[in-house]
Amino acid sequence: MNEKLEKLNQEIEKTEARLRRAQHKEKMLEHQIKTLNRKERTHRLCTRGAMLESHLPHPEAVTDEQINTILKVLFHRSDTKCLLEQVLAENQKEDMK
Repeated sequence: MNEKLEKLNQEIEKTEARLRRAQHKEKMLEHQIKTLNRKERTHRLCTRGAMLESHLPHPEAVTDEQINTILKVLFHRSDTKCLLEQVLAENQKEDMK
C-alpha cells in the first residue's frame, strides 16, 4: 500500500513538473508573439510613414499637426472614402478565398 502511494506521489510530482514546464513555455511563446506583433507594427508604421513622406515636397518643413490636418481632410473626402471602401471590399474577398 505504501509503495503504491509513493509511486502515485512520484507520478504527481512528475506531472506537476511537466505542467510547470509547459506553463513556462506558454509564457515564453506568448512573449514571443507580443514581440513579433510589436516588431511587425513598428515596421508597418515606418514603411507607411516613409510612403507618406515620399509624397511631401519638404517633409521636414511640415509639423505633425499639419500632417494630421492633411490626413483628416484627405480621408473625409467622398472619393477617398469610396476608394477605401473598394480596397477593403477587395481585401475581404481575398480573405474569403
